[in-house]
Amino acid sequence: MTSNREIHGLLFDLDGVLYVGNDVIPGALETLGKIRRAKIPCRFITNTSTKTATDVAVKLKTLGFRIQARDIFSAVSATRDFLREVPGDPAVHFLIHDAAKPEFAAFRQDSPQPDYVVVGDIGAAWNYVLLNRVFNELMGGAELIAMHKNKYWQVKNGLQMDIGAFVAGLEFVSGKQAIIIGKPSQAFFQLAARHLGVEAHKVLVIGDDIDNDIGGGQAAGLKAALVKTGKYRRETAENSGITPFATLDSVADLPDLLNLPG
Repeated sequence: MTSNREIHGLLFDLDGVLYVGNDVIPGALETLGKIRRAKIPCRFITNTSTKTATDVAVKLKTLGFRIQARDIFSAVSATRDFLREVPGDPAVHFLIHDAAKPEFAAFRQDSPQPDYVVVGDIGAAWNYVLLNRVFNELMGGAELIAMHKNKYWQVKNGLQMDIGAFVAGLEFVSGKQAIIIGKPSQAFFQLAARHLGVEAHKVLVIGDDIDNDIGGGQAAGLKAALVKTGKYRRETAENSGITPFATLDSVADLPDLLNLPG
């Protein structure tokens, strides 16, 4: 167990930690109840690029969670905010899910040579024609932005490849390094910690991804606890070279780690 004095705020990954698909992780609802009663501030972070924070909040409500959109930090909203800070009126080619497009309606998207290419999750829409279009845009001067660079994610029937391979391939052929917006970006974690109003070293990240959640959080100066649910795989964790602050069977064990009353 650790002392409550060490942890003043919590950042929860969502998919794989609180739920998988449409199935709630056993004990997740009870854990959040205990954290609220202990008055420990928490926020929820996700690399999903197929839903806005509002969409995520709606799903969470259907699963029984009382979590507001304002408390969710998503790769979609972080990408939108990043582009808003770009000087001028940049032209952007968005490779994103239809559900995320309303968040970017204000940006110019009609240029044959964009200033930025933004990669999110477009599922089976990837093909050589599209890849070559993006390749030539990058070679023509566009910068590459990735909402995240996840390798894979957990679905009900197993692991599924994520967009990281496409991002890495575009980096390789263009010679450009993508700007990564979501986890494991240090800026993403530090922004979430500031939103909590808690010093980074007093914030605990709870995640199932040893690289993006645990490695990314710790690189940003936060503590991080790994849960053995979702995409967790023992061999991957052991070979990562990353040592979590704690390893839990599931989020249901978090109250014991924090020494919270029942």
